[in-house]
Amino acid sequence: MSFEKPYEGIRVVDMSQGVAGPYCGMLLAQHGADVIKVEPAEGDWARSIGQEYGDYTAFSVTANLGKRSIVMDLKAPGSQEVMDRMIAESDVFIEGFRPGVTDRLGYSYDRLSKLNPNLIYVSISGFGQRGPMRERPAMDPLLQAFTGFMSENLGNDGLPHRTPLVMIDMATALYAQQAVAAALFAARDTGRGRKIDASLMEGAAAIQSVRVMDGYLEGPYRVASAPSGAFETQDGWLMMIIVRDREFERFCKAVGWTDFLTDPRFATNGGRRDHAELLLDAAGRLFASNTTEHWQALLTDAGVQNEKLQTYREFVEHPQTAATETVTWLQQPGAEPRWPMPNVPGLARLVSGSDQATAPCIGEHTRAILEESGYDDAAIERLLEQGVVS
Repeated sequence: MSFEKPYEGIRVVDMSQGVAGPYCGMLLAQHGADVIKVEPAEGDWARSIGQEYGDYTAFSVTANLGKRSIVMDLKAPGSQEVMDRMIAESDVFIEGFRPGVTDRLGYSYDRLSKLNPNLIYVSISGFGQRGPMRERPAMDPLLQAFTGFMSENLGNDGLPHRTPLVMIDMATALYAQQAVAAALFAARDTGRGRKIDASLMEGAAAIQSVRVMDGYLEGPYRVASAPSGAFETQDGWLMMIIVRDREFERFCKAVGWTDFLTDPRFATNGGRRDHAELLLDAAGRLFASNTTEHWQALLTDAGVQNEKLQTYREFVEHPQTAATETVTWLQQPGAEPRWPMPNVPGLARLVSGSDQATAPCIGEHTRAILEESGYDDAAIERLLEQGVVS
């Protein structure tokens, strides 16, 4: 154990696929845990979402850095013995199937907790383990719709839109990982494992706590301050935020809004919110009269919060991103592109080519993992011939 690898010596069996469960496992791997990814012969389905580069996609790289991969047919006779050997020596088990599926496969919490009383068992589902929707499959866009997010994420066309950044998967993974961290800490004194249930629905609700409460009590979203928002300029878009009265004063002085500055309707944020439509319309006409660069320089000089709306490429290549080493460029085995992987906040920067910066190919470590579980060459060959592993 070290500050750099506090989970060194912790073993995790990760039977989940997609993003939420695997990203939780990836975070444990970045803290030094030995994470064994169990996947079918065709690989985790995240390997086929979006553009494929060999065994990889942006989804699968992000969620599986630092792991080792074993390919196993969980329905094949003999597979349970192999899994049991691994799980018996592990500290954490992660599964992401619909409720009931893991039990039918033979890996229920009741059975595994008897096999390994110290095991921390993590279940990540779509809608939770109980209730009328427990068996429904769910991916990030469906939870954006179900939990209310899309009802307020309206475009200029007035239609609801999903956001493509899989924020609900990522949020659920973060909540699950912090629950595992707490359980590992408690296990040092108690010596006991526990079951952790996390769902995309709960993750979506928690990450939207402010809007869930406010939206329930107050109804549809109203602007929190005005004139704040994204405004089209002559050559792009600019995001501006004005909350405090002195910020509005600075803005008015910078752009020559002398009449607005002395108008009592706009003296407080509450008043500006009441007249948001008027202010937003005037600001829209103002920003359309010049370039993004012009307005950004003027507002920054005046101390008004603003930023140009950038593409991901512009963000990755920005001097601030480089100065803070927010991104590390990674190469993956057998895949041509260099991946601009954002580093995990609070952890050491990734080093391209290192174990923690490399996602496994499908089944890359099957033989090595079996050897660690006590299988000799002859036994491994039999398992390969029987199709239990590959």
